[in-house]
Amino acid sequence: MEFLKAFLVGGLLCAAGQILIDKTKLTPARILVLYVVAGVLLGALGIYETLVDFAGAGATVPLTGFGYNLAKGVREAVNEEGFWGIFTGGFKAAAGGVTAAIIFGVLAALLFKPKDKS
Repeated sequence: MEFLKAFLVGGLLCAAGQILIDKTKLTPARILVLYVVAGVLLGALGIYETLVDFAGAGATVPLTGFGYNLAKGVREAVNEEGFWGIFTGGFKAAAGGVTAAIIFGVLAALLFKPKDKS
């Protein structure tokens, strides 16, 4: 049942992004930023944590989950370290995901030969 919930929630988030791409003049980059900011705002309101508890990876893997993770890291760091946590919390919370993205990006660049679309 956990897989079904993750699939449905993650699929709905992706479908909403696709609808925004198809039906608006927003660029994909702006939609990505919108998703990260939405994750931060929903996390600040306490709504996103409920979604994470319900859907697990279906809520934490999309970009809204990245925004939620950044905000959660900052909040925890501020509670532990005070004012300086504002500057360090996001880095600590997102370090694993950013590191994985860099490593897998480098591996993909080494293993595959890029080609022009033409």
